[in-house]
Amino acid sequence: MANLNNIPMLWIDPVDRLNDPQRQAFMDKGFDLIIGDSLDIDDEAFTSAEIVVVRLSKCATALKELQIKLVSLGSPARVITRVARDLFELGIEAVRQGALTAVPSEQLAPAEWRHIVDTNVSDPKTDTSAFVFADPVSRNLLALAERVARVDVTVLLTGPTGAGKEVLSRILHDASPRYDGPFVAFNCAAMPENLVEDMLFGHEKGSFTGASKIQQGLFEQAQGGTIFLDEIGEMSYSMQAKLLRILQERSVVRLGGQKSIALDIRVIAATNRNLKQAIAEHRFREDLYFRLSAFKLSLPPLSERPLDILPLAEQFVAQQNTTGHPTQISPAAQQRLISYPWPGNVRELQNVIVRAMVLSNQRSIELEHLLFDDLHINDQYVEQPPQYISQNDRSRNWTQGSPYHNPPRTPFASRDGRSESYGSARPSNPVVAPVNARSVLDHAVQQSECQAIMEALDSSRSRDEAADKLGISPRTLRHKLQKLREQGINVTRAYAR
Repeated sequence: MANLNNIPMLWIDPVDRLNDPQRQAFMDKGFDLIIGDSLDIDDEAFTSAEIVVVRLSKCATALKELQIKLVSLGSPARVITRVARDLFELGIEAVRQGALTAVPSEQLAPAEWRHIVDTNVSDPKTDTSAFVFADPVSRNLLALAERVARVDVTVLLTGPTGAGKEVLSRILHDASPRYDGPFVAFNCAAMPENLVEDMLFGHEKGSFTGASKIQQGLFEQAQGGTIFLDEIGEMSYSMQAKLLRILQERSVVRLGGQKSIALDIRVIAATNRNLKQAIAEHRFREDLYFRLSAFKLSLPPLSERPLDILPLAEQFVAQQNTTGHPTQISPAAQQRLISYPWPGNVRELQNVIVRAMVLSNQRSIELEHLLFDDLHINDQYVEQPPQYISQNDRSRNWTQGSPYHNPPRTPFASRDGRSESYGSARPSNPVVAPVNARSVLDHAVQQSECQAIMEALDSSRSRDEAADKLGISPRTLRHKLQKLREQGINVTRAYAR
């Protein structure tokens, strides 16, 4: 009898059938597996499945036929496609046609499949699939990441909170020769230092009170694969020294042990901090920085990759939709999403869409359903024109990139329904939200921000240096200065350029 806690999964592969040991491994990871080599199997297999996995070889026809069959049977099963690693365009097309995600067909590790299912089905609110590659900036980043992935070097990912650093680390792992090995993620700021050491290094039996058995650390658990160290800038100075030793010697000693265990792992670290400034302030080791940054990838904020905004929004809408009917984003709501500066990046966009789906009862998302988080934009928020390069200068094609996370896109439309480019002119009638009791507090926050900006400019030799002091990008500072001018605050043109 099947375990009631297991996930029913129908696995369709016309090329290679899973053997008995592979099937048992999937069962051990919590899947009740039914295997078929075509769609010509009992209808009960489709209606009882929570997930249907189908392999695509040359085109997406099998996916379309599967979707038609699921609809005709009234099955709520979600579809995951398997596509060969070199068929990137087919993976993209599968996701555009409604597949939950596309997974390399070579990827058969049950632990990896458990992670994929938990990420995309069991916990759809997570942002680990929240990265798309519609904007040229994103496509360039993807192309570079795929080249870096093939070389076994340590990578440092930098970028603001919520920009998708963990997602990019997964792509680096999946596109590397270590793709069939484990991917282990750890947040360096999530717990006290003594627990961090135990989690990373492991311990021997009897090494401390309560250590009743040998415990492998995360470095050991990542053997043959990748370990991702998030928020590395929050790691204590003493722990940094221990991490440096591991990176230098490629070995680890468990707490309470004496034996050195050789490591075959790739290390990817990430931070939203300015590590060079932390080095100058003696909060981060310079030698560790150079050890981690053998190759450095910088993730731009969402405001600097605007063509990703609507595809991401549509992906989050699809994740939240439980009605089985498509939910549209109105042209006015699309325009607001594009023009908003997104200080919270992808994570804030996800929050806004989740709220909008609740307020709209999963029907069409209108302008009034969008509630934003930004403390620096008051309730008199005026929609700003998108500061993007025009349609003639920017490609809007999907990248020939990773098949893992690429949701469909819809063209941007104007309020009167006509198609426009993302570089459209400022609307003639800006939308103004009503003032409420929070406006006094918002005004105070705005004034404080203005004062901080002016002080940074006065004490800096350039706008870039001022932006660095404020902890924001030069582009963001330029937008803030422009807003101040539009609100009647005296800012010299030299500063507002």
